[in-house]
Amino acid sequence: MTSESLRAREPRVESRPPDIAPAPATGSAARWLAVFGPGAIIASLTIGTGELVFSSRAGALFGMDVLWLFLLTCVLKWALLYGAARHMVVSGIHPFERYAQLPGPRGWFPLTLLLLALVAFPIWTGFVGGVLGTLVEGRFGVDAHLSGIVATVLAVLLVLRGGYATLERIQLAVVAALLVAVGVSLALMRPDAGAIAQGLLVPASLEYPSWLASVRGELAARPVALEAATYVGVIGGSAYDYLAYVAFLRNKRWGLSSCPVEDGADLEAIGQTHGELLRRWTRAPLVDATISFAVVLAFSVVFAVSGAMVLGPRHQIPSGDNLLNLQAQFVTQLHPWLLPLYVVGAFLAIAGTLYATIAVAPAVLGEAIHSIRGVRRFWRSEKMAAVIVLWSGGGGIAVLIWSALHRVYGGAGTQPPTLVEIVTPANLFTGVLACGFICVLNPWIDIRFLPRPLHPSRTLWTLNVLCLLYTS
Repeated sequence: MTSESLRAREPRVESRPPDIAPAPATGSAARWLAVFGPGAIIASLTIGTGELVFSSRAGALFGMDVLWLFLLTCVLKWALLYGAARHMVVSGIHPFERYAQLPGPRGWFPLTLLLLALVAFPIWTGFVGGVLGTLVEGRFGVDAHLSGIVATVLAVLLVLRGGYATLERIQLAVVAALLVAVGVSLALMRPDAGAIAQGLLVPASLEYPSWLASVRGELAARPVALEAATYVGVIGGSAYDYLAYVAFLRNKRWGLSSCPVEDGADLEAIGQTHGELLRRWTRAPLVDATISFAVVLAFSVVFAVSGAMVLGPRHQIPSGDNLLNLQAQFVTQLHPWLLPLYVVGAFLAIAGTLYATIAVAPAVLGEAIHSIRGVRRFWRSEKMAAVIVLWSGGGGIAVLIWSALHRVYGGAGTQPPTLVEIVTPANLFTGVLACGFICVLNPWIDIRFLPRPLHPSRTLWTLNVLCLLYTS
């Protein structure tokens, strides 16, 4: 990520229809696939913790019965993301600016999301840094809290300096190799394809296995509904990830994403004269979001099935301070020398998630600040973006220090909150409840601000309504 991507950019507003770049030809599949880019943000944000940790954990606990939950989560979050991105492409206006016009005091909803984000981002950063620390502690014996703090400091410096391009390429290559290795290992285990298909397509009730009663730990008193809600919030990312994704579209030339028009009258005119071109451009976020969630679902299924076949029969659950080490068995069953591949791949996957968690903070918080009239004057330069990066990273470090102090000075007989317990409240608000808000607002901003020729299909609106019901 370059320093330019951290810079607060005032959208250029046109009082006349701007020039719209030509969209790729309808039949040019290769050119449409080439638009994939911002969707990698979603994949990199979720694969590190969502799939490596929680998909494996879900498979160990619920077996194939949990796969339908992952499929449904990906489909509905895809509709959420595509709905918000589509609005940006055909209008150039970020949803935060639309939310500021909800009934009531102007800007009350963006301000609410902003305040929630100021609390949630440090918690998420501390959680991801802690997960990375557990991997380092399990393999090299270095304290997890210390490892997580060091990793978070390095991630903050990388975000501030901008030097992630090489690391990202290495990460994608190694994580792809990891997925291939786990996939090959899974194929050699010869899973029941019929059971996988049934798990994906036939919803089943989720119940803890009978052997869980003999396993002590955080799951002893954790309701099944809360555990399932955690998966819903983590798999595929959170509401703030999607709002950041839409903000990153300002760097693209998809439709009006980089050049918003002035008001609804202009959009009405554009809808008449350029509606067909803009509708073709909506395929760009459609392709991008679809590839992103297809990757997320593939990882989810592979690690969940591996958890069901490897960890479940051994009564092993990624939990407490051991969130990443058990999954090494997914590849060492193929051959012991694949252990270094798992360690490097898992490390880079979590490091990428940690980096991305900190990097998206200025994008999404900057949009929220810009949408609030009384607050936007504080968003002037790259300095404020740096402040937000330091807030997210420094807050994450504070969470890890608090957890470490609780462990040392908590007193005999007390157990410090586990990483999963620390992130659960933030996850329920950002990954579940906030997603519900965006789902109900996606159709509202389309109907309220877009001319009829630019409205999406009713299918997309219906999926957003279902997403609202699903996350409620």
